Amino acid sequence: MNNIKIYSTPTCPWCKKAKAYLDEKGIVYTSVDVSNDEVAQKEMIKKSDQMGVPVLDIDGKIVIGFDKEKINELLKIN
Repeated sequence: MNNIKIYSTPTCPWCKKAKAYLDEKGIVYTSVDVSNDEVAQKEMIKKSDQMGVPVLDIDGKIVIGFDKEKINELLKIN
């Protein structure tokens, strides 16, 4: 079981696509709204060195944006 956290905002279309993709694959994740959570926002910036969303933390490996290829690689999805 992977430990996955998605840092996102409610209005971000790429965040919605990333979540929909994981939902489609049946992958469980924690969604964190950085637009309302300053602590999570600082955590995301510290992990990714930038402010754009989505940022996915997959078992400590950071994926910036909806990078399906990288997500598939980290989650071993064919």
